[in-house]
Amino acid sequence: MKRQAMFAAVLILLAGCALWQSEPLRVSVAGIEPLPGRGLEARFTARLRIQNPNDKAQTFNGVSLVLDLAGKSFASGVSDQSGSVPRRGEIVVAVPVTVADLAMVRDALGLAGGESRGKVDYDARGRLGSSEFETFGDIPLPTGLAEPPR
Repeated sequence: MKRQAMFAAVLILLAGCALWQSEPLRVSVAGIEPLPGRGLEARFTARLRIQNPNDKAQTFNGVSLVLDLAGKSFASGVSDQSGSVPRRGEIVVAVPVTVADLAMVRDALGLAGGESRGKVDYDARGRLGSSEFETFGDIPLPTGLAEPPR
């Protein structure tokens, strides 16, 4: 009897632990839009869609992002934004990113020669508050990259 009570207690404890665990937030790149550049650098706003599959709202404080396009290093940026992703909901967060050498990126992606199909593969990684994320997919080319230089 004592052994069965202990076994039942362990099962209840394990079930409770499983309920406390939360799934990680899901992050994807929702788009890239141009910003005014300074000097020889190009600036964009990367829009990240953040989904929360959990029953409890998740808060974050700060965002960092490294974005590769077509397997080539493209841009990076940080933001001091904080917020909350509602339970079983989603938000979009804007992160300003900087490209140091746009001509190199254009050449690396083969965009100047019109070899692009209008979309480009991306790999994004970074931090959302204290949580790390990595995601990949494809997105439409940012305005300004799809056109050859004048």
